Amino acid sequence: MILDDFLHLMPLLILVAASLIIMLVIAVQRYHKLIYIITLVSLIAAFASLFELRNTEIYHISPMFVIDRFALFYIGLILLSSLIVTMLSYAYLEQREERKEEYYILHILATLGACVLVISKHFTGLFLGLEVLSVALYGLIAYMRTRERSDEAGIKYLILAAVSSAFLLFGMALIYAATGSMGFYEIGLYLSVSSLHQMPIILLTGFGLMIVGIGFKLGIVPFHMWTPDVYQGAPAPVTAFIATVSKGGMVAVLIRFFMQTDGFRYPSLVIIFTVIAIASMFAGNILALLQNNVKRILAYSSIAHLGYLLVAFLAGNALGVEAVTFYLVAYFITSLGAFGIITLLSDEERDADLMDDYRGLLWRRPWTAAAFTAMLLSLAGIPLTAGFVGKFYLLAAGVRTELWLLVLMLALNSVVGLYYYLRIVAVMFQQTNAGRERQLLHPSAYFVSGATIAILAILLVYVGVYPTGLMNMIQGLILSIDTSIP
Repeated sequence: MILDDFLHLMPLLILVAASLIIMLVIAVQRYHKLIYIITLVSLIAAFASLFELRNTEIYHISPMFVIDRFALFYIGLILLSSLIVTMLSYAYLEQREERKEEYYILHILATLGACVLVISKHFTGLFLGLEVLSVALYGLIAYMRTRERSDEAGIKYLILAAVSSAFLLFGMALIYAATGSMGFYEIGLYLSVSSLHQMPIILLTGFGLMIVGIGFKLGIVPFHMWTPDVYQGAPAPVTAFIATVSKGGMVAVLIRFFMQTDGFRYPSLVIIFTVIAIASMFAGNILALLQNNVKRILAYSSIAHLGYLLVAFLAGNALGVEAVTFYLVAYFITSLGAFGIITLLSDEERDADLMDDYRGLLWRRPWTAAAFTAMLLSLAGIPLTAGFVGKFYLLAAGVRTELWLLVLMLALNSVVGLYYYLRIVAVMFQQTNAGRERQLLHPSAYFVSGATIAILAILLVYVGVYPTGLMNMIQGLILSIDTSIP
């Protein structure tokens, strides 16, 4: 039985081993390229190990973890996204004077934390994964310590994460006091025999505090306070990681928790999430209209997109979970591509996050401009892109469950969001030589980054034109999610 536990945790164990190996290599000699290769190999090996588990239905590692095909899919998505961020990071770090090697240790540990979140079925596992993820992100966000906004972003994220953990722990404590358990299964069992209209106030308060803690981690309104500042101050590859891997892990554990406890059947919780979803859509889109910094625009955009995501989440059925998962895949591809282009255009002094950095980009680097245009159009939900199909899936889930108000707000805000995406596109198409251009310090390294962005752009269009393959894969995996109550 112990051997089986190790086999089912193999992807996570590979990440742990990789972080230890990198520390030992650094202790002997600092060699950026070697550390980069070790990181790539470890992430590929962790992803490859998932194929050995592909026939797993449900495997419990009591009391904290559960491995099912839902978890395997999200772990695979997280590992691939982390691999892409790693490929974008090498050229970005190579042109900087900071010590580069410790970055990869933190990066692997943050990936490990997100994977732990995905397989958690117990508050202890949830908190363990969350803290591993958060502590690694403290260092990653403030890694470029010589920059003006780097330390500020790191400190602000530290405060947000501390507040988030405090609310989350207090909420867990109240739920434990009411139910006598910290396992999702046992909490679901307690709720299944309780009256729908007689939910104890201590339990409702616990759920509310947990929503606050998770809200800070996801950066949704009204818990979004310093999210744009963190996006702006963090290194561009780290921003891509926060926008995708970090939030993907939290969404996965949130789905598992609410599916297991059947939290969707409580009107009070549905109302809370409805208000948060609408507020996130409007605040994210309206505040994005006022920004001139591309990173901040994408930060507020991410707030709006999580509001869209909550529409399908509130559906609370199989179609809703499928829609959330499909939209996350589309959003991951798009966000990694968008922040990847920012990474590619950045230099040793600062990130390419100003509008002037993209002025006339079409005439200087047409293929880069074309890829960035595709990413922005996908975020806007334009047809023939993955973002359009994902948004259609969200609308279908909302219509199926008659969430008419949320469906209307989603459609309205999609129109509002179109403006600031097209604004960036218009800047790239301007015929001027005012845009910033700089000499590539390591052309071979930038070839890897460019090829990665090209692959993401192809995937973006492929999923938008032919989404059936991904839909079928997700449907088969979602049906296997462990929602039973023992």
